[in-house]
Amino acid sequence: MERTLLLDMSFQPMMTIPWQKAITLLTLGKVEVLHEYDQEVHSTSVIFKLPAVVRLVNMFRRPKRRVKYSKQNIFARDRWTCQYCGVEKETSELTIDHVVPKSQGGKTEWGNVVSACKACNAKKADRTPQEAGMRLRHVPTKPDWIPLLTLKIGNPAPGMWKNYLG
Repeated sequence: MERTLLLDMSFQPMMTIPWQKAITLLTLGKVEVLHEYDQEVHSTSVIFKLPAVVRLVNMFRRPKRRVKYSKQNIFARDRWTCQYCGVEKETSELTIDHVVPKSQGGKTEWGNVVSACKACNAKKADRTPQEAGMRLRHVPTKPDWIPLLTLKIGNPAPGMWKNYLG
């Protein structure tokens, strides 16, 4: 069945939710329906059109999400680009490189890992970039944003969502 786009009070997309949850939020008075699909669901006493886009009617403070350390988020932060040669690569052609090697006390954390192509990682080996005569394109830092898109939308998104997705 269809998914529903949930917007915050300022019409910014938050997430997609199952249509059942959207109807539950609607009956609790927590959302208003902005667009509907042409489908209906029936209960014993009520007929609902499936909500396509709903907006929260009350403001709430969304807790700040911690950026999860993961291989995919490292690649996303570095834009799938080797941080030594600067060439954009497929995920299968990238590795995670410790700027300061673990053998020299380097830690596996945002500030010490970068995306590197297999050739550059092999060339750098178990040395620092300076020892290997290589230069980093960007200093690795912990992002304050979620690198991978958290709003997952079916392909293609329903036409009535386009005004809200930018």
